Amino acid sequence: MTAYGGYSDQDLVILMKKDDAAFNEIYERYWSILYRSAFNVLKDEDLCLDVLQEVFIWVWEHRADLQVRSLKAYLQVAVKYKVANYIRNGKVRESFYLRIPKIELDTAFPDETLEVKELKEIIDRFVEELPARCREVFQLSRNEHLSNKDIAIRLGISEKTVENQINKGLKKLKLDLGRFSIFFSLLV
Repeated sequence: MTAYGGYSDQDLVILMKKDDAAFNEIYERYWSILYRSAFNVLKDEDLCLDVLQEVFIWVWEHRADLQVRSLKAYLQVAVKYKVANYIRNGKVRESFYLRIPKIELDTAFPDETLEVKELKEIIDRFVEELPARCREVFQLSRNEHLSNKDIAIRLGISEKTVENQINKGLKKLKLDLGRFSIFFSLLV
């Protein structure tokens, strides 16, 4: 146990203003939880480490003014928004967009916040606005988790057509999500 191991989060936030050992305790206490949350979405170790570094640097730089009721919740929300910003700004690999609708936000961020509900509604509205064939292919792929081959067989079209329709939908989703930059840029 460290020197600050028995202190509450509230005490650590206060102590961190004068003592970097309190910051180290906060880091050690929450690093792995925050990493797992980021990794559940990004699936990229380097990006996750970048996200955590940026969040903890921000906390350190703003420690004198930091006033939070729940440090754990505050850090989790900061990571969630930083992950969203990475996605929105295209700092993730293109392969991420092939998985985006398959990600269960409830398991990645189980707190089912208003922001998560709003994001789900945005994606649902987006899917409804796709052209009929594209929507059908997209829903079979993302909701029923069918392979391109299975979709092609079910709809009587080529696998290449399925792939093109999914890519068309994902490109439009990426553009539409970019338009909601205010929603995603609420980062602390």
